[in-house]
Amino acid sequence: MTNSLLTGYPAAHQRYDEMFETDGKPRPHWRKMLDFLGREPPEQMRHRLESLQRQVRENGVTYNIYADPKGIARPWDLSVLPFILPRDEWAGIEAAVIQRATLLNRILGDVYGDQTLLKEGLLPAGLIHGNAGFLRPCHGIRQSDDISLHFYAVDLARAPDGRWWVVGDRTQAPSGAGYALENRIVISRAFPELFRDLKVEHLASFFARLRDSLTHWGRICAANRGDGNDDSPPLRDSEQPLIVLLTPGAYNETYYEQTYLARYLGFPLVEGGDLTVRNGLVWLKTLAGPRRVHVILRRVDDEFCDPLELRSDSALGVAGLTEAARRGTVLLANGLGSNLLESGALLGYLPAIARRLLGEELKMPSVGTWWCGEPAALKQAIDQLDNLVVKPAFPQLRLEPVFGQDLDDQARAGLIAAMRAQPHNYVAQELVKISQTPVWRDGPEPGLSASAVGLRVFVCATPDGYIVMPGGLSRVATGADARVTTMQRGGASKDTWVQARGRVSQLSLLPTSTAAHELVRGDTHLSSRVVENLFWFGRLTERCDNSTRLLRSALDFLLSVSPEYRGGEWQTVQDLCQHFGLLNDDLQDDADIETELLQSLVTRSGAGLTNNFQQLYRVAGHLRERLSLDNWRTLNQVVQQNSGLGQPLNLAGAIARLDSAAIALMTLSGFALDGMTRDNGWRFMTIGRRLERLQFMSTVLQHGINMPPDSSLDWLLEVADSIVTYRSRYVAQPEILPLLDLLVLDESNPRSVMFQLQGLIKYLDKLAASHGPCGAALFVPLLVELQAIRTERDLCFGSKPLLALLVKLNVASIALSDQIGLQFFSHTGEVNRGTFAP
Repeated sequence: MTNSLLTGYPAAHQRYDEMFETDGKPRPHWRKMLDFLGREPPEQMRHRLESLQRQVRENGVTYNIYADPKGIARPWDLSVLPFILPRDEWAGIEAAVIQRATLLNRILGDVYGDQTLLKEGLLPAGLIHGNAGFLRPCHGIRQSDDISLHFYAVDLARAPDGRWWVVGDRTQAPSGAGYALENRIVISRAFPELFRDLKVEHLASFFARLRDSLTHWGRICAANRGDGNDDSPPLRDSEQPLIVLLTPGAYNETYYEQTYLARYLGFPLVEGGDLTVRNGLVWLKTLAGPRRVHVILRRVDDEFCDPLELRSDSALGVAGLTEAARRGTVLLANGLGSNLLESGALLGYLPAIARRLLGEELKMPSVGTWWCGEPAALKQAIDQLDNLVVKPAFPQLRLEPVFGQDLDDQARAGLIAAMRAQPHNYVAQELVKISQTPVWRDGPEPGLSASAVGLRVFVCATPDGYIVMPGGLSRVATGADARVTTMQRGGASKDTWVQARGRVSQLSLLPTSTAAHELVRGDTHLSSRVVENLFWFGRLTERCDNSTRLLRSALDFLLSVSPEYRGGEWQTVQDLCQHFGLLNDDLQDDADIETELLQSLVTRSGAGLTNNFQQLYRVAGHLRERLSLDNWRTLNQVVQQNSGLGQPLNLAGAIARLDSAAIALMTLSGFALDGMTRDNGWRFMTIGRRLERLQFMSTVLQHGINMPPDSSLDWLLEVADSIVTYRSRYVAQPEILPLLDLLVLDESNPRSVMFQLQGLIKYLDKLAASHGPCGAALFVPLLVELQAIRTERDLCFGSKPLLALLVKLNVASIALSDQIGLQFFSHTGEVNRGTFAP
């Protein structure tokens, strides 16, 4: 390896180096990576890094840091170099983590059951009953196969002596597994030869076992029938139980991961409002009616899961969910109340509990921890404060860690006073210098640097015991001396490569075969919330396209047509821009109009183009699990290009940006037309598109036919994206009769009023076959009236019959939008007969 790559690599003082042994020799499992980096030019690594960052950006991989100005659009930070672990070392980690998961599951069962540990003094009563994570309504709930902890994550760090220590447990709704999977896909493509030669374990088998295990327990729950009033048919042998992934929503910091996992595992992604409890059973409110839910893999915190029995102000959960869990009609993974085990105060008691419950010593110790609720521990913590970090005893306290060595005399005295006033709220942990791992240093002198690293390992329960994901989420701090490795403080992540002993498993998560009775046509789990988002996705995509074309036409007038050559059409274009919120009223000067139109490209407020794109992005965010990767990349690119960042330099630059946006929006339309199954979700999206286009074309044509007869018509054909068709048919300047025939009556023109009207009636009738009348009756008489408009007298400037009909179409469009919202999206009242509404 060339020495130039190691020029800036720091020596590991009082810490373990993951890449080098103490004598400076590379560790065996790192040699192939170092040889590989040494053989290739630094420019290749820079290209690899740029490709990685582009994939993360285009795939829309995000992680929100609270109070970060980038909000939900903050890109995931992924280091290009993996974290490599040899198989023998991983075997020790695996055994220790399985033992720990087994122990914690036993503790949960005891605390919410017989409470033997409290009776025998192995756990202080104050640590349980004084913990807000202990949910009293959940005491006595029996779990299938006595498993409460179905999915578990543990945070590990390596001490200077090379031993791994546990620094925290994630037992409530562990995050990170989806990011680990995303990291694997990106980094394995960056180093395909190394990934193969190092025999890295694949991750698919872990997720397959997770899915199979939840299916097993879902069948057990399906056999429980609530209060006996359940009229749903029992599961057939060939039928799969319904497993859903419950998300807090699009503004959660790990929402991207939740959508990614839902898509990968094949589970519907639901929010609390998508579910309801009736007769002790949980139901998913779908467009086709209620479907019983058997398993909920949740990412909603314990106390927010049930506003009826847990936290009354929660808008994220499902009223009655605790009672359903109590009856055993639904499996919650993890069981309610599992947040209790995330208290750092428990760590010091685990060795004795392991000996009591498992009859063995802990295979991997926790970092030294003292709960200050015990007087002796409080005294020891205060005496050794300079060598400790003080943390909240319970996650709900939301206190920041305090490093004793950082405190001045006044701050030290204040902390000690707080600890003495409420000692049960604090734990003190030993401050350990965690290991460092190589990271790539980009810049003028590229090479290897080092950062502190921690490892999150994931475990899932199976009917045969716990298994561990052969990898994990490695997290690196912002520098080698950083003491905290957390994504919420701006850290980065790494892919974790565990080397296999023998042949690498090539298992895919997808089934290898499907029987005839397992064939599925249509989306039977289409929730009304998803349908609403698809409807608005269609509308907003079209709205962005309409605004783009209108704005481009207006700017083109300013750029290409001198004021003395503008006819009545220019005032009409201005009026339309005002109508659609792209211009304020009463602007006459070209300079003011230009400034206003350019502003609509960069401001996020008002009704401008940027605001339309932001609304589209927000709605699309609720549909992440239903959008293909290519679809999302295109959407992500066009939104980023029109995010309001930076002022266009001039009219030509603005028009070029609008040209690019129009192309991207056409691509999005192509995905919808060619890449989506024609199920009810697609129909609602298409109805949204047709409705928005009908309203836009009706409005544009109302203004157009009121222009002076000598007005230019080219702009109208450009806005309607029909200029090419017109010129191919009529080798002449546009005239009003053939133009109106093309834009109003032509059934073959996808931009015409007739095309929208016929399509709306067609798709509304298809929905009516299963959901009753859906509003087609609003348009049938208008279609008859439109078909009657055929004469030159009707297709001309100032045509009163056509103008009156266009007004009626606009009114009917608004009425249809309201009816669809009430019938399918409101979730309340008797209007919605297709949705199981509370």
